[in-house]
Amino acid sequence: MPAPKGEDTILQGRIFAPLLKFAIPLMLSILLQALYGAVDLIVVGKFGDTASVSAVSNGSQIMQSITEVIIGLTMGVTVLIGRFVGAKDDESAAETVGGAIKLFLIVGVTLSALVAVLAPEIVEIMKVPSEAAAKTVAYVRICGAGLVFITAFNVVSALFRGLGNSKSPLLFISIACATNISGDLLLCGVFKMDAAGAAIATVFAQAVSVAFSIYKIKKDGLPFTLSKKKLFKSKGASLRILKIGGPVAVQDFCISLSFLIIIAIINTLGLVASASIGISEKLFVFLALVPISFMYALSAFVAQNVGAKQEGRAIKGLGAGVIASFCFGIVTFSLTFFAGGFLASIFENDPIVIASAQSYLRGTSAEYLFVPFVFCFLGYFNGIGKTNFVLIQGLLSSFAVRIPLSYYLSRLPNTNLFTIGLAVPLSTLSSILICAGYYIFVRRKRLAMHEL
Repeated sequence: MPAPKGEDTILQGRIFAPLLKFAIPLMLSILLQALYGAVDLIVVGKFGDTASVSAVSNGSQIMQSITEVIIGLTMGVTVLIGRFVGAKDDESAAETVGGAIKLFLIVGVTLSALVAVLAPEIVEIMKVPSEAAAKTVAYVRICGAGLVFITAFNVVSALFRGLGNSKSPLLFISIACATNISGDLLLCGVFKMDAAGAAIATVFAQAVSVAFSIYKIKKDGLPFTLSKKKLFKSKGASLRILKIGGPVAVQDFCISLSFLIIIAIINTLGLVASASIGISEKLFVFLALVPISFMYALSAFVAQNVGAKQEGRAIKGLGAGVIASFCFGIVTFSLTFFAGGFLASIFENDPIVIASAQSYLRGTSAEYLFVPFVFCFLGYFNGIGKTNFVLIQGLLSSFAVRIPLSYYLSRLPNTNLFTIGLAVPLSTLSSILICAGYYIFVRRKRLAMHEL
């Protein structure tokens, strides 16, 4: 049903109001998702030792890298659903959902099996300190068993984002977060199950959230009919999802891999450095909350407006997202540069680890002035389907800048985490330059075919 004339929506009226309305539930969802992962680290840090903190920080970073591949693939669902909703093509939207169910069932089961089998090898490659290695393997194996639930949750969230509904994913993650906090306090605080207890709580919470999301879909339905015929007819839809989401998944994996490599480099500096970078990486999602939210919001906003042949509106949405994100970036830059020790103390009691994490956060602080531009550009490029470029820029910034520079800085005489941390904002700056150049090219070409 079309919106009343004069009402601000994704497809009509003012730009910033509907974009912000869509982005706020996303921000809260990502905040809860970050809290969901951080709770493991906080609880283990309070009831365990430094080895346990290192195990959970390394293990959760490994799982986050795998999850980001899944999220990248689901971008194909968001973009296609958004495009078909904008074009009012219900049949293609239904086929996309059918293709997603088949595709991601295979993805979830395959990843669960691989992680369970390869957990020791993954931990060894990460060069996790020996004191924390066994606990890290246990954490990864248990969380790996729950990848089916993680996959299902992200597919459902991508579907709702494509429909322009960011409130339902917020509800689902709220349930997961509350369940996870309760489980962590019970298993780690009461039963002293340490890192393994945190992993069990995580998997159980995801399962509860998925069960609720399926119940809600069955109860409320979707704005189009999803029949068995659409499910079996959806082979082409699976391929379309892969075509759009595949490059994003590879790009997200490469970025995550680059950070894993950097963590492995820093792990060679000892247990304190290992725990410090784990805390810093966990804080990133909180500190980059607004740009990440606008990236997802812009992907859906741009996709729907492209489907409705409103190129100019899509471009204006990009500008609005950049301005809002950069204002928040000034705040987060100030926090990491001047109050890094306070932020680290949320996760750790050891003053040596806190001081070490503070040093790394200060080195990376300029990143929070740069990521608003990069994430908003990526949201726009995802929305117009230019995901191959998203992959290329990710490879260049990660493997041509971030990793070589991190390795070089880690090998300097008398190096420290502040110096190594400088590699992160420098690589993000390279991404801005690449994205800005491509945006100028794409904007000129697309506006030549459509009226602004």
